[in-house]
Amino acid sequence: MRTLLCLCLIFGMWSCKKAKKSEANSASYTEVEIKYAEGFSIQLYPNFTKVIVHSPWQNAEKDMVYLLVEDEQDIPKSISYDAIIKLPIEHLVTTSTTHIPSLITLNQLDKLVGFPNLNYISSEAATKRIEDGHIKELGKNEVLNTEVLLSVDPDVVFGFSVGGKNKTLRQLEDFGIPVVYNGDWLEEDVLGKAEWIKFFGVFLGELETSITAFENVESAYNSIREKAKSATKTPTVLAGAMHQDRWYLPYGSSWQAQFFEDANADYLFKNTKGSGSAAFSFETVLDKAKTAEFWISPGQYTSYHQLLESNSHYKEFDAFQDKNIFTMASTTGETGGVLFYELGPNRPDLVLKDLVKIFHPDLIKDKEFTFFKPLSIE
Repeated sequence: MRTLLCLCLIFGMWSCKKAKKSEANSASYTEVEIKYAEGFSIQLYPNFTKVIVHSPWQNAEKDMVYLLVEDEQDIPKSISYDAIIKLPIEHLVTTSTTHIPSLITLNQLDKLVGFPNLNYISSEAATKRIEDGHIKELGKNEVLNTEVLLSVDPDVVFGFSVGGKNKTLRQLEDFGIPVVYNGDWLEEDVLGKAEWIKFFGVFLGELETSITAFENVESAYNSIREKAKSATKTPTVLAGAMHQDRWYLPYGSSWQAQFFEDANADYLFKNTKGSGSAAFSFETVLDKAKTAEFWISPGQYTSYHQLLESNSHYKEFDAFQDKNIFTMASTTGETGGVLFYELGPNRPDLVLKDLVKIFHPDLIKDKEFTFFKPLSIE
């Protein structure tokens, strides 16, 4: 009996210890809420932060794990990772214009010291810093000028890779510069793209600010979407344009098509599914969308004259004849960078607001557009 009692006590103590250890492990970090984005997650530990990028590029076979820490001695030996980022970050390089609005919103633009293809940048704040010599030209994203990049001595490089084949970024890691892959461009939900501001927020010590900024965008977007539902008419919409012998337009499953749906418009190719752009013959598009009431984003064209010069058959569409074609290619920065490509993914509320004004002009009193303009008739 005494032996049985001892065994019960020992087993009970072991069970308690095991339960406490398990409980401690499960409560060892706090998960930051990510509502729409599928490409990353953030785990806050007592002495460090783990950021996991689930989709660093298309068809990636594994996650990329980054540890953010002030003292590397605080990292447990059992934790695996791809790179350690020492905090605070004082200087950084980024390689996509979609990253710049997050830096501006978080008041961290002064930390940007290098960027490839500076002419693509459209924001006035970044352009001013370029003119003042604070942001250096780094060449092309695929072939970064490593000599200039090393001279600006960044604490981290935020990059992206198509298929994980960016050799320059891999070389930087050999030089001891941490490279963080950002997969915001792979998100399929418009609010999911915008939610990547939290990604920059946690790296730059502005997580709470980034959460508040995203919640403001989310609230504005949902409010505009609800307003669009009250429209009494759902206009038909066409998108895209010819390139060589094919008409390229967004798939119905794409984030671009989500804007049309949320703006209460009937995108005529909404039933198509796929990644990238759908490609059709001119005849197929004309047959399906000749009577479309609106035509949005006709490629790089900014005037009806340019469209006709490219293809005289464009005039067969009702939207061409009724002058109901709208483009975002006309809204650019001083050096020609298209604002939509830089700011649009970060501010889907402003994109949706533009489209609701186009499709349902009676619903929004503000007549100023952020991205879209009527195609020039000159």
